[in-house]
Amino acid sequence: MISLVSLTVFFAFYVLYNTSKKATLSTNFPIERWIQQNAKPSRFIGLGILIIAYSTLISLKATGVSTLIFLIQIMTIGSLVVILAPLKIISHRFILGILLLALFFEIYS
Repeated sequence: MISLVSLTVFFAFYVLYNTSKKATLSTNFPIERWIQQNAKPSRFIGLGILIIAYSTLISLKATGVSTLIFLIQIMTIGSLVVILAPLKIISHRFILGILLLALFFEIYS
């Protein structure tokens, strides 16, 4: 379940990253174009997804542990998005591969 929460944190941070005017943005998918053209509602959507991810973590774990996990995820996933997005390494295949690998380790460990 932590893997799915991490995926929602990634999506939220990627939405917030695409609202930036300073970043090098790609327009591979129509949803990315919509996010870039409608920055204000997209920020609210990104923050809403972050709140959903945090409340899901709180329902799974205790409050202190959830806060620690959430902050670590924000720092790690945020850094990866900022580093890998301009290099155009982030694609749907890359995300799916990482998610499947994380789910495999989460289920079978």
